Amino acid sequence: MASITKRGDFWRAQVRKDGESISRTFDTKAQALQWSRHTESEMDRGAYYDRTEAEKTTLLEALERYEREIIARKLYPGQELQRVRHWRRQPLAKRYLATLRGVDFAKYRDDRLAQGKAPATVRQELQVVSHMFEIARKEFGMEYLQNPLKNIRKPSAAGNERDRRLRPGEYDIIKTALAASGNPYALPAFELAIETSLRQGMLFELRWDWVDLDNRVIRIPISYRQKANKGVPIAVPLSTHAVQVLRGMPRAISGKVLDCTSNAVSTIWKRRMKDLKIEGLRWHDLRHEAASRMAEKGLHPLQIAACTGHKTLNMLRRYTHLKAEDLAAMLG
Repeated sequence: MASITKRGDFWRAQVRKDGESISRTFDTKAQALQWSRHTESEMDRGAYYDRTEAEKTTLLEALERYEREIIARKLYPGQELQRVRHWRRQPLAKRYLATLRGVDFAKYRDDRLAQGKAPATVRQELQVVSHMFEIARKEFGMEYLQNPLKNIRKPSAAGNERDRRLRPGEYDIIKTALAASGNPYALPAFELAIETSLRQGMLFELRWDWVDLDNRVIRIPISYRQKANKGVPIAVPLSTHAVQVLRGMPRAISGKVLDCTSNAVSTIWKRRMKDLKIEGLRWHDLRHEAASRMAEKGLHPLQIAACTGHKTLNMLRRYTHLKAEDLAAMLG
């Protein structure tokens, strides 16, 4: 049984059935009547579910909770944290979860692509909100909340895979520039990135007590290894040149192999790339270079994956860029 009462400038609708009572406040009596009829109908059909939490929680509030309870527990939260903070600045963040629809996020997708954002970037932005909706549904007490991103088209990353490798002469030019940078870790970081294929974040976490130069291996503790594709291998085999680089490095009191921040080296890297007029080469491309060099040495894809930490060969394929000239020479 529904009752509609006016309270000040608003209308309060209350529905009671089988001892259960739920109520909402509306701006108009028509809205209150419409909600009451719809809710009674759902109760009669046994299809009613409580939307209260989703109706009073904004996207901003849900993202803040997601940041505190989910992202904060991750080993490497940086990129996801940036995406969440980007969403918190968007107009959609002011909307209640229950009011958000697929069309809202489809428009966001199209607007971002029209702004020139890479499809892979937009896809990752949508993915973080989609995961937040799933967590809200499973763990935030919103079991019946629909995920509006589940069925919208995601931008395809096909055709946007990076294939930049070091060009003839660039390796020696960059080595010379980094050696003269004044930071004793800039050049070793560059060489180890190519020799080990480690991502920048993991490279700057390396500690000397993980390094076994006699057996030419770096053993990564389990606490630093992730389950997703962005994991790191159990052990990193060291090339002869990698061993030479490590033997020539000073041992810091901190116990870290690279006793400086990744940001310090990144700043030097970007400045040197600009000074040398080397275009289109990013630090992460060194990982592509490393995987490609392993393939050129004749390593099997599974052997390369053991070095890079990729969990799927499809992901590894995106990192391995063989030169057509070398393939032609192999063909004879």
